[in-house]
Amino acid sequence: MSMTDGELAAHLAETAGRLLLAVRASGVFSAKALGKAGDQTANQFLIHAIREQRPDDGLLSEEEKDNFERLAHERVWIVDPVDGTREYGEERTDWAVHVGLAIGGVASVGAVALPGLGVVLRTDRPQPLPRGNTPPRMLVSRTRPAMEAVAVAETLGAELVPMGSAGAKAMAVVRGDAEIYLHTGGQYEWDSCAPVAVAAAHGLHVSRADGSPLVYNQSDTYMPDLLICQRHHAEPVLRAMESLAPVG
Repeated sequence: MSMTDGELAAHLAETAGRLLLAVRASGVFSAKALGKAGDQTANQFLIHAIREQRPDDGLLSEEEKDNFERLAHERVWIVDPVDGTREYGEERTDWAVHVGLAIGGVASVGAVALPGLGVVLRTDRPQPLPRGNTPPRMLVSRTRPAMEAVAVAETLGAELVPMGSAGAKAMAVVRGDAEIYLHTGGQYEWDSCAPVAVAAAHGLHVSRADGSPLVYNQSDTYMPDLLICQRHHAEPVLRAMESLAPVG
């Protein structure tokens, strides 16, 4: 039986997550080698499955050489086989598998698996958002919090919550473990396409850090910044960002 795009994204993300857990449980890899083995195993599964199931669509993967033929496609699958390779290698739970579909440059369909937690969040099965916390909790990198995010948190009186991968942070907002995810340290399209699609489907605000739209399937896959938050926090965050003096 054929699957919808949402069903396919969720199935692939969940299956890749199970593969990654099996690779990690094998016990034959050092932490550094584990990350590489996991990336390659999950990537091979995802790219072959997408090409089999959606042969007419474009494809962009972090672990695959970019094929600029994707730019001619309206529909492009954008995947990150292991978002948070360091956390995966360290046997933490704050890593993710991203399977997203951009349609006309918009992150439209997707699923984010959090295999360490046994959770898959998906665009076709949105859940009610939990009530927000006061003061708001803002997610930042556990190793290198961006100065802008720290400054905005101070302005809003927000509590900083360190966490690993981008997908884990974005899904923490969806799951109600935080209210704001502001990232200004630079990412790539695969870091945010699936999380943004899932967050938007759950009714969250998604944008660049200046409030402009996030656009996918670009020739340059670098994305400087990102904001995912509960809608009533968007204006205060964007206003705080605007008030920051330009760096340099």
